[in-house]
Amino acid sequence: MTIQRSSAEENQSGKASKSNKKISQNSKSGRWLWFWVGMSGIAMVSATAGALLAVSLTSTPLQQAQLSPQEEAAFDGDRISGGVMRFSQLTRPVNLLVMGMSVLPPDIQNPPQDTKNLKYLPQVNSFDGLSDVMLLLKFDPETKKIIMLSIPRDTRTEIEGYGVKKINSANVEGGPALTARTVSNLLGGAGIDRYIRINVLGVAKLIDALGGVTVYVPKNMKYQDDSQHLYINLKAGKQHLNGEQALQLLRFRHDELGDIGRIQRQQMVIRALMDQTLNPATVAQLPKVLDVVKDHIDTNLTVEELVALMGFGVRTNRSNMQMLMLPGRFSEKGEFDASYWLPSKNGIAKLMAQHFGLESEQEQQATDPRSLRVAIQDSTGGDRSNLQPLIRALEKSGYRNIYIAKAWGEPLEVTHIVAQQGDGDSAESIRETLGFGEVRVESTGNLGSDVSIQVGQDWLQQKSILEKSLSK
Repeated sequence: MTIQRSSAEENQSGKASKSNKKISQNSKSGRWLWFWVGMSGIAMVSATAGALLAVSLTSTPLQQAQLSPQEEAAFDGDRISGGVMRFSQLTRPVNLLVMGMSVLPPDIQNPPQDTKNLKYLPQVNSFDGLSDVMLLLKFDPETKKIIMLSIPRDTRTEIEGYGVKKINSANVEGGPALTARTVSNLLGGAGIDRYIRINVLGVAKLIDALGGVTVYVPKNMKYQDDSQHLYINLKAGKQHLNGEQALQLLRFRHDELGDIGRIQRQQMVIRALMDQTLNPATVAQLPKVLDVVKDHIDTNLTVEELVALMGFGVRTNRSNMQMLMLPGRFSEKGEFDASYWLPSKNGIAKLMAQHFGLESEQEQQATDPRSLRVAIQDSTGGDRSNLQPLIRALEKSGYRNIYIAKAWGEPLEVTHIVAQQGDGDSAESIRETLGFGEVRVESTGNLGSDVSIQVGQDWLQQKSILEKSLSK
């Protein structure tokens, strides 16, 4: 899908070739000039800057793929941001498909010559391989929320013209356009407005350019694959990771949850990056950041649209950043000829209606506390008996399906009440019942739960208060 110069162009006369090259360079330089001006302008919240930046911001300087008109039709081409005085403001909800690419020489038709004599398979700077990471982000100026839906790479679904396959192969078969149509069909017809593809080589550079990321590594991680020169060696605990180390955390999938565990760690890293870097000071440095990674990014977003999306991100409250995962289950051994994540049609319909505004045939009703699956994950290192007052308080309020799950490895100061399936209202009801904790709509809790309570140090302070209320 990368743009290549045709043989006819190469055979033109030297004079014409030089002339065309000069025009092309001038055009590209002009587009990048506007790009840098646009990105720098995000730090200036003034009408004057808005008026200046609204001129000629329609190019796509980061687009590597050449889409046909039919492929472009897979995306909604309508304007998403205001003009002139409102250049950095979204004017409507936007669904952005993000794909993380892992590309090896066998994935592409003409791999670089320098990869052919190596004794291993290196990552290639291309966008034609499997999309090992797939996210649908909704930027919603109406609700002032950013919603991120993680779609497991092994999701079993129909790919138009290619039958039922794992969803990560859609990019191999038809690039971003076929992937967008496949995701839309999977999600009940959700519209896809724009896309971004970033390959593995760019992820490490991006994190380095942002200054690294401080995150809690949940456990010791060690894995070695000599065929790809993939070496993962991380110790458990809170630490500041550079780009290469963060990539090790993001790529590790060799535990009991496989790719689903990797998705949970991806959400942890993304939230940490948002908390640490999504601010006006960092956004002002984006021209420098993107200059480092521009060769590893392919997107049909224009400069103007990038400015608007990033401006919206800076203004969005962190509590309004919600992270979901495609509802489903692991396939059972022998159920299919390969391992899959099997999507739940009813679960998807409910999630899309609640968070993406799609109509659903199912009437949305408040969840009955008696049917809610509530997992308790202790992070305090205490004895399980210390959790009994917490369980009794929940039972007193009508919760019946409560169980103690594997302890949460990261020591927490504040209890996280995690809406594992995206049901923020139910998580908020539990918080009100307990009188402490912080609601998070994300998928980092116990996989089998509707809500996971990751117990923090604030529970030790509230325990005696809760015990007194239960004795009345």
